[in-house]
Amino acid sequence: MTETTPRWTEIEHLPEWDEEFYHVYTARKLGKWVMLKTLKPEYKDDPQYRRMIEKEFDVRYNLAHPNIVMINDFEDVPGVGLSIVCDDVYGTSLRKLIDTGGVTPAHIEQLRRCLPAALEYIQTNHIVHHPLRPERIIFTENIGNLKLIDVGFDQRSSLSPAAACDDIRAYGEVVLETLDASGIDDPDLRAVAQRCLRTDRRRIADIPALQLALSGRGATRLYGIVIAFLVIMVGVLAWLSARPVK
Repeated sequence: MTETTPRWTEIEHLPEWDEEFYHVYTARKLGKWVMLKTLKPEYKDDPQYRRMIEKEFDVRYNLAHPNIVMINDFEDVPGVGLSIVCDDVYGTSLRKLIDTGGVTPAHIEQLRRCLPAALEYIQTNHIVHHPLRPERIIFTENIGNLKLIDVGFDQRSSLSPAAACDDIRAYGEVVLETLDASGIDDPDLRAVAQRCLRTDRRRIADIPALQLALSGRGATRLYGIVIAFLVIMVGVLAWLSARPVK
């Protein structure tokens, strides 16, 4: 990298990525591709929204997870304004894949493995975030890795049970919509997603229970307990039968 290399080049607005209060851009910073998130013009001079973007940077800066978009800087970009600088995750949203019929079994597998792991990380760090939706799930362009964008705007000492339940319900809704739109037959994953939406005792209530159900260990564990109980009972009956009658 020479001293004459421009700091910012190839800045391009990505309207399809825009959020409620933010414009999103792709750009090169010192030759490296990154993404920029900046307040829309109508909010830039409002102190309330300025504090909002600053807080989001503070909340997300120390997050580090392979399925969450990482933030690495916060600076004033020429022609754009004060921006959160993120890793480059240019790709296709799950929403677009659903709408265009582009969902593959590989995408479904990442919803099974990677999405719950990302949600677990967010909940463990008590990050308050917008509801999970297909628009906020990106599959990167070259490798197709799942990445969550727009993952948090506040951090608290703990999350309410309601917030945790909301993530479970949203996960079920996203998975069912994806399966229905793609026509991919995955009865086990569908059954788990349906349990996320139940309102009775069979409802999946938290991320550990979700991961257990997705791994298939829930049923195996239950069968193991039943078999162990039967073996014990058979042994007790055999011992009782073998005792001499007085």
